Amino acid sequence: MNLIAANDNNKPVKLLRFDELNSVKGIRYTRRHIARLENNGEFPVRVKIGQHCVGWVESEIDAHVAEKIAARPARKAA
Repeated sequence: MNLIAANDNNKPVKLLRFDELNSVKGIRYTRRHIARLENNGEFPVRVKIGQHCVGWVESEIDAHVAEKIAARPARKAA
């Protein structure tokens, strides 16, 4: 689903559904675990699309993954 960001010069915003978190981004958390992480401020908050439908903003997921990568410890030289 593509939406237009109100403040971003008509740049489309892509929303990822739960299944796409795994298939597109490789995030294999359960729905329950994602909810826990969201409640703790450790994962981007979902967007309610419909009565029984939610998604996550792809750019926020990408930023979250990039933060995790940047926060990992440096490798020691062999």
